[in-house]
Amino acid sequence: MDEQASLLALFTSSFLAATLLPGGSEAVLAGVLVAYPDLLWQALILATIGNTLGGMSSYLIGRLLPDEKAILKKTGGSSRSLEWVRGHGAPILLLSWAPVIGDALCVAAGWLRINWLWAMFFMTIGKFARYWIVATAANSVVATIS
Repeated sequence: MDEQASLLALFTSSFLAATLLPGGSEAVLAGVLVAYPDLLWQALILATIGNTLGGMSSYLIGRLLPDEKAILKKTGGSSRSLEWVRGHGAPILLLSWAPVIGDALCVAAGWLRINWLWAMFFMTIGKFARYWIVATAANSVVATIS
């Protein structure tokens, strides 16, 4: 796979991983960086944008849900995410990258009508930080191999 196709696959997997669909993108990011270490910044930016847009699609789903029962159904039946977002506001979306709870936090933020710009801001920071850690680990592997 060439560089452009690898970056497209990374963007796609990052977007899908942040939706209510199951999946992960960390391994794809690591694979791209092992194969093409010089694409560090392009890969980090594309993965972050894709994952943030996926999180915002979950936010939009929350905006469209009519009531709390629909939220609980979409997020696995727990009201904990609603309470976290109510209690902490947009900054709780720094955890939107986290497995299991991340999608629920994004949906809850939409349903609670958290300002979408602040929601996107905190999602982006949290998702970038997670990808930065993955990229640093992948670069360590590349350095060890080289």
